[in-house]
Amino acid sequence: MCNNCNMEMYDFDSSLAPLSVGDSVPNFEFEVFKPGSKEELTKMSVEELKGKWFVFFFYPADFTFVCPTELEQMQARYADFKKEDVEIISVSTDTAFAHKAWHDSSPAIGQIEYPMAADANHMLSEAFGVLIPDEGLALRGTFVVNPEGEIVLAEINDNSIGRNADELLRKIKAAKYVASHDGQVCPASWVEGADTLTPGIDLVNKI
Repeated sequence: MCNNCNMEMYDFDSSLAPLSVGDSVPNFEFEVFKPGSKEELTKMSVEELKGKWFVFFFYPADFTFVCPTELEQMQARYADFKKEDVEIISVSTDTAFAHKAWHDSSPAIGQIEYPMAADANHMLSEAFGVLIPDEGLALRGTFVVNPEGEIVLAEINDNSIGRNADELLRKIKAAKYVASHDGQVCPASWVEGADTLTPGIDLVNKI
């Protein structure tokens, strides 16, 4: 169990602009509930996640309505994300104890195997620009980070709009493809195995 966890290795300046595409994610340290692990309440840091792709998947709150449908769908595709060497970290402004209570009581959330980060001090939500200050809750923000620790995808939804795990996986595969194929880009709705484009003067006015 994580007692008196230091929730931040990195002292983020909240007056700075929120993190976005192209930014390097600071070495945040945060408390997590890790279902099924020997130490369920523990800490994780951005530094230990580097070297693989990972996703911060913000949602408003535990014990709500749209949130469990999103988190359950992420779990349904979790094995596919892992095949791509992608770690999923869900994040809300609840405590790790609340995550555990939700996991122990909800049939949908009880299936989850990925880490559930606690952001009770709003450090992560504020840094990524998803905090609703008047409510102390996070918007539905999705941030994909590459192995170098740089954000390559940033999306924020109104809390009434649920997300799609299949579409997130598609975009991550596209991000991985262009990262390993210099000079190529993925067109609209690209799926693995489909044609890509090589930008250049020869393509001007040909598409």
